[in-house]
Amino acid sequence: MRAQCQCGQLSAEVRVATDQIVACHCQACQRRTGAPFGLIAYYATADVTIAGQSVAYTRTADSGRTFTGHFCATCGTTLWFDADLKPDVIGIAVGAFADPTHPAPARSVWEDTMHEWVAIPGPIPHFPKGRS
Repeated sequence: MRAQCQCGQLSAEVRVATDQIVACHCQACQRRTGAPFGLIAYYATADVTIAGQSVAYTRTADSGRTFTGHFCATCGTTLWFDADLKPDVIGIAVGAFADPTHPAPARSVWEDTMHEWVAIPGPIPHFPKGRS
C-alpha cells in the first residue's frame, strides 16, 4: 500500500496490513489535521519505506511523551509520525492512503475532547484519555 502527500514528493510504502488504527480526538490532533480528529495506522518500522524529503515537528503529547509529525516541505501534508513511547513503530495518516476501503479504527482515544457530533461506530474500545 502506498500513502503520499498532496504533491507526491513524500511517500510511504507499507508492506503489510495492520489492525493498529487509532482515532485520536485530542486537541493537538484536531489542530494538526484541521479536522475533529486524527486517524493514524501504526506499522512496525521495518515494514515501511519512506521516500522523499520531510520536515519534522516534535511536540509534547498530553501523555507527557514526545510525538513527532513528519510533513512534506513542498505541500505541507503531514504524512507520518513517530513517538518515543514506541520507537520501533511508524504511524501513517490514514487519509494519505486515499483508499475508501481502508479499515476502520480499532480504538478511539482522548474522547474527553471529542466533538459532540462525532460518533465512531463499531464495538471498539473507547478511552476518555489515552489508552492507559
